[in-house]
Amino acid sequence: MARRRALRLSTRVTLFFATTALLGGIGLTVTTYLFARNSLLDQRTVSAEAAATDNALDLNRVLDEDRRTIEEAVFDLDTDPNGWATLITRTGSEIPSRVGLTVADFPDQLVETVERGQSGRQYFRDADGEPWLGVGVAIRSYDAEYLEAFPLDTTERTLRLLATALIVGSVLAALLATFFGWSTSRRLLRPLSRVADAAGNIAHGGLDTRLEEETDPDLNRLAGSFNEMADAVQERIEREQRFASDVSHELRSPITALTAAVEVLDGRRDDLPERTQQALDVVVSQVRRFDAMVIDLLELSRIDAGATDLNPEVVDLVDLCDRVSQRYGYGDLPIEVHRRAKREALVDRVRFERILGNLLENATTHGNGPTRITIEPSPVKRSVLMAVEDEGPGVAASERNRIFERFARGSAARHRIGTGLGLALVAEHATALGGEAWVEDRPGGGARFVVRLPTEPA
Repeated sequence: MARRRALRLSTRVTLFFATTALLGGIGLTVTTYLFARNSLLDQRTVSAEAAATDNALDLNRVLDEDRRTIEEAVFDLDTDPNGWATLITRTGSEIPSRVGLTVADFPDQLVETVERGQSGRQYFRDADGEPWLGVGVAIRSYDAEYLEAFPLDTTERTLRLLATALIVGSVLAALLATFFGWSTSRRLLRPLSRVADAAGNIAHGGLDTRLEEETDPDLNRLAGSFNEMADAVQERIEREQRFASDVSHELRSPITALTAAVEVLDGRRDDLPERTQQALDVVVSQVRRFDAMVIDLLELSRIDAGATDLNPEVVDLVDLCDRVSQRYGYGDLPIEVHRRAKREALVDRVRFERILGNLLENATTHGNGPTRITIEPSPVKRSVLMAVEDEGPGVAASERNRIFERFARGSAARHRIGTGLGLALVAEHATALGGEAWVEDRPGGGARFVVRLPTEPA
């Protein structure tokens, strides 16, 4: 099961600020809206009940008059300009304040409450969906009911504007908090980014990389600890490099003398007994292997110390591969160029010869000999791929990175002759040229050792 990729820390900090602001804004919006709504409706309800009661008292004084006088009194009531009222007399007749509006326009529950001799109020919407507040007052002395409707469209419009303003404010607050969280996370993580960059530089060979002092005491402690660690790592690596270089130099002279002596004995092998010749063959092969190992160690020491020169120039890869192949005894090795691949590359001739030569020797020793060299286009811009293929047992997936380490051997090459430094030199030289080296499976069996080379200056 694939592991789900976690969000970056800066993204999580930004989302935390945004979510907190959004939830806080929603809570504040809902609370403010409900408080404002209740406050406005309470004010409207109190004023409506007071107005309806006053109008009912005014009608109470004329209910013993004739119908015409009562109708005039209803029409003269101080009702809301956009509202209306209805009086239901003892006889059950209705007297509305506006033509075309009757008691049927009021909610049934409110009418039933007033008919029972109780006062009441109720919010409702008319047939057009407009909001109203209905207030009913029972005039018990005359067995009459007074109903009045107060429009709430202004109140609803005010609440709608308030809700819009609160929502817009919440969104703006969330956006502001998101920007603040993003900027804060960048500011807080900037020191960690510098630490990561410095660690990456050290990992790629920049052992003198150090962090500058920070103004914040906690961050300055981190920088100080990192610099102390970098000092210790640099000192240890340089000590090991000096040790390897010194050992290689010290071994070079006795190995040279030993090689010369062995070559003299090998030149007079016909004078030696057969068993002595067999022992001499073992000594000659091991001395030569030892000599090659010392030479490789010296070369790696110079690379580590930065003492090797780099002279890049644009060369024809096909021509250069052919020359190197002939020099190493593979003159008939086919060189295939992909139709979309560039033939030119920006390389150091000496380093490229070491790369290709070591790959050819590796294919001979561990892959039953090289089968071809290919020049292919690279998915990386301004680069080209050069590959050496063989028909050997291939390289296990678990060993494809390790075999480019020094003195590392794959399981298939464990019992074969070799110094264990050839592929390490390939990787070091490829990196020095601005490229990289890796191994992959060859279609049909075997291995493909691939080197990416630059075609233009970085």
